[in-house]
Amino acid sequence: MNLAVPPVPPTAASSVVLLRQRPAGLELLFLKRNPELRFHGGYWVFPGGRIDPSDHPDGGTQDKAVAAKRAAVREAKEEAGVDVAVDSLAFAIHWTTPVASPIRFSTWFFAAEAPSGIVKIDGQEIHDHRWLRPRDALDHQRHGGMKLAAPTFAITTRLAPYPSVDEALSAIAGWPEERLVGHVHEVPGGRVALYERDVAYESGRLDQSGPRHRLWMVDGNWRYEREF
Repeated sequence: MNLAVPPVPPTAASSVVLLRQRPAGLELLFLKRNPELRFHGGYWVFPGGRIDPSDHPDGGTQDKAVAAKRAAVREAKEEAGVDVAVDSLAFAIHWTTPVASPIRFSTWFFAAEAPSGIVKIDGQEIHDHRWLRPRDALDHQRHGGMKLAAPTFAITTRLAPYPSVDEALSAIAGWPEERLVGHVHEVPGGRVALYERDVAYESGRLDQSGPRHRLWMVDGNWRYEREF
């Protein structure tokens, strides 16, 4: 008899989407993770990592939002050499790895305009970096030049329409405060992750008529659908 395996508890983590303005438009900072890492090795992500006990105010565990911001600032410095001010961080979304995953994170995502200065990667967890316009990053993903983590892909897709830092941050300020956990289903050629408010989130019936909130990860042709 097969016994159900309890899900792995997710580790609290934090990440920051850094934006800068260039003549060609809005650019985001992407970091390439060491290919040897167990979780998302070789993927391109935003600066981030687990929330440490030292990130909590006075060593406590009550104010999780404050700890998440402190962790985002610390990780931006450790991974990319970027000094981000805590009060510049705007909440974007909260994203938890699907229940079936063997390694899970419960991650706060913030956004902030990047301070001036040179990016200096740590050379250990992070092996490369790129400043890219969102549409260019999505094109690289589509043609095999980059592997974006699922939250990275979805957030990049949502920011692609905005030509400037100010417009992007204004849009983020209007995003609903969501805490997403994907329900993953196998489909021909790959997988699809369903999120809350998708008509099939509970039933898994992908052909149902109704609102869509899903990430298709099929044969390298990823697509994020969000109809609200």
